[in-house]
Amino acid sequence: MLKVGVLGAGHLGKIHLRLLNQSPKYDLIGFYDADIINGKKVADEFGYTYFENINELIENVDVVDIVTPTLSHFECAKKAIEKRKHVFIEKPITNTLEEAESLVSLAKAYNIKGQVGHVERFNPAFTAVKNKIQQPMFIETHRLAEFNPRGTDVPVVLDLMIHDIDAILSVVNSKVKQINASGVSVISQSPDIANARLEFENGCVANLTASRISLKNMRKSRFFQKDAYISVDFLEKKVEVVKMKDAPEIPGDFDMVLQNAEGIKKQIYFENPSIEENNAILDELDAFADAINHNTTPVVTLEQGTQALQVALRIIEAFEANTL
Repeated sequence: MLKVGVLGAGHLGKIHLRLLNQSPKYDLIGFYDADIINGKKVADEFGYTYFENINELIENVDVVDIVTPTLSHFECAKKAIEKRKHVFIEKPITNTLEEAESLVSLAKAYNIKGQVGHVERFNPAFTAVKNKIQQPMFIETHRLAEFNPRGTDVPVVLDLMIHDIDAILSVVNSKVKQINASGVSVISQSPDIANARLEFENGCVANLTASRISLKNMRKSRFFQKDAYISVDFLEKKVEVVKMKDAPEIPGDFDMVLQNAEGIKKQIYFENPSIEENNAILDELDAFADAINHNTTPVVTLEQGTQALQVALRIIEAFEANTL
């Protein structure tokens, strides 16, 4: 079992504490929170060991799970890496691109593993179809959330859209060539709704929309590729896979056949991948333990977290430019 300590005991931090305490792959040593009153309250309520000194906790563990506000991610991770501790960092990896690149360099220098908490990679709907998403050429995502003051200290791109940015980058094997975007601040000081169009070097186009002022929640992505359409509902954990193949010479009574303008006939058929219920946060934490124990590459590396942040910041720059 890997000895683990959690930095941050807010809403998400308490979830991490509970799941790490349940996991057979970790030995939860304790947690640190900069707010002593909150730290002692969480310790009294749940029985976890509270460390008032962050360095003392880091010294006593193998893995540091960073669930603090984004502004402190870099300093927390730097402390842990320099003590040769493996780090799990909630998304986004850091507040700035320079900080993220610095962590990547530090991790290599100290030979430690790091993983970023892009939890949608472990969503059972996405994992059920990811291997079927091959060379998508058009992608459309909608991530809409009802208003919640928590998280409004950062633009909606870093709060919500970055989930879809990471998922898209994981299936499009090409660099982003151009970004067009716009964002609007409705309630918060930073944008609450944003739209971005990503154009990749291979010709793929992705259109992303994110909002935190919607009347209902939605987390859907659609992938279009040659002879296939794949829809992923991250919220309801459902998928649709519609494929086409050359139509048989003599179609069956129930075969769905389309004929294009050139006279080519295609048969439409549906696939129903099995979706297994899971706890995505527990799965990502356990997967990180496996990467450490078996010396394999984490599912979401620090480099990948940095790439997602880089695209997110380019989107923010793009819609900030549009407001000038």
